Amino acid sequence: MTSIITLTASDGSQVRFVDERKASGGLKDVFFSPDKDYVVAFYRDKMDGVGRERLNLITGTYRERIFNQEGGDYLKRLLVWPTATVEHDGRIGVVVPFFDQDFFFKYGSRNDDQLLNIRKREKEGKWFASAKNRSKFLDPRELGDGMTQLKTCLMIARAVRRLHSAGLAHSDLSYKNVLLDPSSGRACLIDLDGLVVPGKFPPDVAGTPDFFAPEVVATAKLDRHDPKRFLPSRLTDQHALAVLIYMNLLFRHPLKGDKIHDMNDTQRDEDLAMGERALFIEHPADASNRVKLANVPAAELPWKDTAKLPYTITGPYLSDVILRAFIDGLHQPAARPTADEWETALVKTVDLLQPCQNPDCAQKWFVFDNSTKPRCPYCGTPFRGKLPILNFYSSHKEGNFRPDNHRLMVYSGQSLFPWHVNRRVFPNERLTAAQTRRVGYFVLHNGEWYFVNETLPGLRDVRNKRNIPPGDKTKLEDGAQLLFSEENGGRLCVVQMVDG
Repeated sequence: MTSIITLTASDGSQVRFVDERKASGGLKDVFFSPDKDYVVAFYRDKMDGVGRERLNLITGTYRERIFNQEGGDYLKRLLVWPTATVEHDGRIGVVVPFFDQDFFFKYGSRNDDQLLNIRKREKEGKWFASAKNRSKFLDPRELGDGMTQLKTCLMIARAVRRLHSAGLAHSDLSYKNVLLDPSSGRACLIDLDGLVVPGKFPPDVAGTPDFFAPEVVATAKLDRHDPKRFLPSRLTDQHALAVLIYMNLLFRHPLKGDKIHDMNDTQRDEDLAMGERALFIEHPADASNRVKLANVPAAELPWKDTAKLPYTITGPYLSDVILRAFIDGLHQPAARPTADEWETALVKTVDLLQPCQNPDCAQKWFVFDNSTKPRCPYCGTPFRGKLPILNFYSSHKEGNFRPDNHRLMVYSGQSLFPWHVNRRVFPNERLTAAQTRRVGYFVLHNGEWYFVNETLPGLRDVRNKRNIPPGDKTKLEDGAQLLFSEENGGRLCVVQMVDG
């Protein structure tokens, strides 16, 4: 019979685990607590004093800095953070909360999971970032849709932003250390016991192939202490984050095209393609690394067809950061978009989503491309009907409104939230409970669009000089102006009607 071992952890708590190894990673062996509330992961190799100090800081000072502040409970959903350290039989271990059930496959693969037998296994990001895995293997109920895929990327960016703002770097951001649940739009970062503290604790690992920054690949053969060698840092995290988001929206790698750099040495060819000569497969001025469709298996189409599904289908905000990440920042680390910039672009892109009118469309949602004749890029279905678009302006001083470069697409049931009403409110972990509740919604009735005011006390139809109290509604017409709030940062929206 398997025994249960009880230890006293670094924080004084009692830790119990079943003495049966359940999993093994590159550095650690994993054991479950009896009730599966947490795991204990023991390092196989002996740990020196620097390693112990790092773990103590991560489970102590840095954990408190992130979770004992505003929004800490929310961040526990994004960051699976080690809570304490233990020691047993001369080995150091970390205590880590068990993942939420959302991050274990419920259905697994197709044909009642007969293909892969992955039901109840962890939802590593690799399953969802591959067009082949999605089309051939995974049960469609695991895949989510265009909206939930955007939201998983938003969760990743938000988690990385919080790490970086605390002065930390992950060092191994990849689809093996990010768990996803596209069916609900959730994501979380794992393996946080090896975080990099710049200037104090160097990285334990160089990262994961496919997510190495080009400068890391190009200098990998130099001695670790050579000042010319690049090691994982916040800037290399920013490259890996860009790759993760691109792959989880477009299901292809941004650098893996068909350009050949060395016909005689496959390893050198790979090193050049991902390092010194890395080139965005959709570079607008250099098509030499495009994916050749003749080499693409049917299971990876249409996603690898960059002419049919270019990066621009992600909309204007994400297109901008994608270009900056894979052109400006590809070989200039300081030019890479920050996690905060990705988060902002993703939030604004969610507001551009429009439901596809084809009930059989696999993606179900698409990003409005500012065209006068919108159509779903995935299935080609055109939008039919009148489509209201709210263009946001916000006050910077009384009576002076400036464009916010932010729009909200309307669909029946679409909600308006406090962050739409005031530019000073941003949807992240710092929202109060009141700020998470909608203030109104949009509805299509008898062929006309209306906004129903639920809680806004100062809503005003500027053009018709009419107040719209809570419980009342107003018709959306081309050129209509709605003042949501007169507070500092309060927004005015101008309605634009597009006919499909």
